[in-house]
Amino acid sequence: MIDIKFLRENPEAVKENIRKKFQDAKLPLVDEVIELDGESRSAQKEADDLRANRNKISKEIGKLMGQGKKEEAMALKEKVNADAKRLEELEKKEEELQERILKIMMTIPNIIDPSVPVGKNDTENVEVQRYGEPVVPDFEIPYHTEIMESFDGLDLDSARKVAGNGFYYLMGDIARLHSAVIAYARDFMIDRGFTYCVPPFMIRSNVVTGVMSFAEMDAMMYKIEGEDLYLIGTSEHSMIGKFIDTIIPEEELPKTLTSYSPCFRKEKGAHGLEERGVYRIHQFEKQEMIVVCKPEDSKMWFDKLWQNTVDLFRSMDIPVRTLECCSGDLADLKVKSVDVEAWSPRQKKYFEVGSCSNLGDAQARRLKIRVNGEKGKYFAHTLNNTVVAPPRMLIAFLENNLQADGSVRIPKVLQPYMGGMTEIKRKK
Repeated sequence: MIDIKFLRENPEAVKENIRKKFQDAKLPLVDEVIELDGESRSAQKEADDLRANRNKISKEIGKLMGQGKKEEAMALKEKVNADAKRLEELEKKEEELQERILKIMMTIPNIIDPSVPVGKNDTENVEVQRYGEPVVPDFEIPYHTEIMESFDGLDLDSARKVAGNGFYYLMGDIARLHSAVIAYARDFMIDRGFTYCVPPFMIRSNVVTGVMSFAEMDAMMYKIEGEDLYLIGTSEHSMIGKFIDTIIPEEELPKTLTSYSPCFRKEKGAHGLEERGVYRIHQFEKQEMIVVCKPEDSKMWFDKLWQNTVDLFRSMDIPVRTLECCSGDLADLKVKSVDVEAWSPRQKKYFEVGSCSNLGDAQARRLKIRVNGEKGKYFAHTLNNTVVAPPRMLIAFLENNLQADGSVRIPKVLQPYMGGMTEIKRKK
């Protein structure tokens, strides 16, 4: 959510930003907010004048009563009563106007960084850099479900009976590999100075609306029936929510946290063949990183965050690339975003395994995350990035470490988490 003062003073800049995001239907909202804001400020001024006048008259009434001028005092009391009724009307009007303004402001997209390429959707995202040499082996690589099943490591049929489509059982060595990757990612981030945290896996609605847009909430979140609670779609939500309505001393910044959690997503809509199996699912586990920092430091932290993911994947011998998200592919709260994509030898292309986002002060403004600095209070900047999110990440891992005999090589960094195993051998 952008600052209404910025919108008031720069309406054309806000409109141009909306155009860059190809959301022209929202253009009238800028003028509507300005009009409502004018009404609200006018009502507030009249209310403030009435309050000041009430205090002045109250003193005059006391003075008149002390002088025995009861009739004059009573006349002033009638004036106070009339003003009180008007004040009540104005306060109600202010509240209604502020609710309408807030609702609209939460749908107007954040101002994107000037470096963001302009494009309509993810097909116009721009490759930034590749890390590692993409390799296509001289043997056929099966679909990821077939690889997992060859180790007796995946049971989709039982999961459908228990929970429906979009769920899975991971078994044996594949389940162990899943946990090993999460544990390695945890330690990897701790070694980089991040504080490890296991957050709540459910959050209240005021946190949900603080961290994402209404459209994202509807597309992603599962609500707990009869309670003001939602299952998290990513631990970033509860991690940023940890700082709701707080004032952080400037000297305590940055806050750098890495978190483990299960994640739950609706994943609406139909998906192609390559997104079946365990690629696009309703439940998965994830290691995340978030940063709360001073505004002038957020660009620096943004580059550090996505680099962490690149370094993690390269340490497991998985080639990756970074992709700059274009304006039309950015969620409304984001200032800038880079996706990390892993190489798929089977598909002979890259696919997304993580996303790094700088949200500026949008989340902090919604959640009232403030910093107390030398020059006063201001809103913090928040950033988030995926460290690793199996089982999708396992697809990249298995394909890139698959050997000709069907076994899967375990990179050196993961071997301590796999009990010293150097490879996983086929069961069938």
